[in-house]
Amino acid sequence: MFTGIIECLGTLKNKTHEGTNVHFEFLSPITNELQVDQSVAHNGVCLTVVKISAENGTYIVTAIDETLKRTNLGNLDVDDVVNLERCTQIGSRLDGHIVQGHVDQTAKCIRIEDNNGSWDFHFEYKNSDNVTVEKGSITINGVSLTVVNSTKNGFSVSIIPYTFENTSFRTIKIGSEVNIEFDIVGKYVQRLFDLRK
Repeated sequence: MFTGIIECLGTLKNKTHEGTNVHFEFLSPITNELQVDQSVAHNGVCLTVVKISAENGTYIVTAIDETLKRTNLGNLDVDDVVNLERCTQIGSRLDGHIVQGHVDQTAKCIRIEDNNGSWDFHFEYKNSDNVTVEKGSITINGVSLTVVNSTKNGFSVSIIPYTFENTSFRTIKIGSEVNIEFDIVGKYVQRLFDLRK
């Protein structure tokens, strides 16, 4: 389980294919604190550390075909940055919201508004049963955020300067594809509603 509070950024140093799997090698400031078999969220995607190269400051995770189809990880190029978060420790503060690290689908950035102190990012996603509600929680590339405006298959969020500077939001442009994890409570409510139809 995660909280959507980003610890740091990682940089992709290498990407290799093996069958339908892709092995990603990341350079990060937390590499020397990681262990093989730990879970780390990469742009909101929970992946298992499979190898650590302490001398290079890098580690490797593997994404299977299902993960690549559902997320934006397959679009990463060498030197791209990703948001990193290690799993939550029991007994620590839950500063964001409950995040599973299981991306539901991707969304596309369709508009960015500069509010002279913050930014409004607008996203749309393909038709699905997933929903957002105003002032509800949403996870974008692993970042826990609050929905400002909710529309059918779309929503917007406001980004403060700290989040803009310390996450991959500074690299998002119009047309960028991002990973979306909808609020877990909202997903269960939607599922119960669908079953009663």
